[in-house]
Amino acid sequence: MKNLRIGICGWGNIATGLYKTILENKDEIYSKSNLEIEIVAIGARRDNPKCVPENVVIERNIFDVLNHKIDVMIELIGGVDTSRELILNSIDKGIDVVTANKAVLFNHGDEIFQKARDKNVNILFESSVCAGTPIIKLLQEELAANTISKISGMLNGTSNFIMTKMEEGANFDDTLILAQENGYAEPDPSFDIEGMDAAHKIGILSSLAFGTSLPPNEFYIEGIKSIESDDFMYAAEYGYTIKHLAVAAIIDNYNVELRAHPALISSSEYLSNLKGVRNGIEIETDLIGKMHIAGSGAGQGSTASGIISDLVFIANKNKNVLKQKNKINKTKLIPFKDIEFRNYFHIKTNSANDIEKSVFKIFESFNVQTDVFEPKNKNNEDDSLIIISKLITENTKLDVINKLNKLENINSLKTIRIEK
Repeated sequence: MKNLRIGICGWGNIATGLYKTILENKDEIYSKSNLEIEIVAIGARRDNPKCVPENVVIERNIFDVLNHKIDVMIELIGGVDTSRELILNSIDKGIDVVTANKAVLFNHGDEIFQKARDKNVNILFESSVCAGTPIIKLLQEELAANTISKISGMLNGTSNFIMTKMEEGANFDDTLILAQENGYAEPDPSFDIEGMDAAHKIGILSSLAFGTSLPPNEFYIEGIKSIESDDFMYAAEYGYTIKHLAVAAIIDNYNVELRAHPALISSSEYLSNLKGVRNGIEIETDLIGKMHIAGSGAGQGSTASGIISDLVFIANKNKNVLKQKNKINKTKLIPFKDIEFRNYFHIKTNSANDIEKSVFKIFESFNVQTDVFEPKNKNNEDDSLIIISKLITENTKLDVINKLNKLENINSLKTIRIEK
């Protein structure tokens, strides 16, 4: 039997869920891993009435948890600055770290991993991306023989839930309220709907797969607030659906596309069929082709599953077997303005037929060819002009948009990229 002594820092929803899971599933954990997890101390600045721990030391100063005889410190306080300090202090004391905190890794990952290497300390973070859906150790170990060319997916359950409901005809505001009522979205949902949560996750995955830095150089991030339910209707007519997609892809061994934004994807693709709060990831490899992973990306149970998998890994491996890569960063991010996409244009107007020729001339003047150029006439509402372009750079698209916005009788103009 192996015994692992742990300290938990943080006492919110995720931490209390982990505590309950360790106690309630201890027989299951032991039967599968021969591991007994002992919770030695909990760092809790305040009590949580939903969970009262028994026979465990409570430290009001979370840093005091590190003064106990523990093998692993589990960081669940969230945020960036204090969590960074806590993790670095734990490494200094030779205590292994498990964290579910994507923000601190995104903003300080290179610093944290370098210090962990210097001090021969493990830091594991399976739950930082898509909670318990296994992706981190998959990239680090199981796919070690593979050359990965692209990672893409829906990495934020809140956005995927909202867009699933909008695809069914609901509007954004009502769906956001529904997501909050069901606990899928925070009272302040900006981190999710503006794309930052997915951006943090794809930044971590890009670092693992392609050696990009943490924090990475600035890359393109766009949320979902501009998407409307009729965009789903028009997209479906041409064989697409709309998802918030996070993408990391390597080109020519050195250049990396890193981005997070709404995208039209073919309805025949695996990712298009993942609905609700589920996360889905597609990994393109040279040896086994495309891999698909899907699962719950949030919640007590899912996150506890990922954290316990990290604890089992530490217990079953010799000290410091799992090393973060010694980063020799030869990759660089491709400027977003230089990336080519096909694009969906949705122009709302009082009369699509009246502006059609003027719009076509603008596309022609920039040598932009189109696959679809079709007016949509509605009764008692704005008409729409739907255009799907062939491949153009972001720079060219912006030139076209600037020229279109100078036309009279255009009420609104929206573009959505089409994933390659």
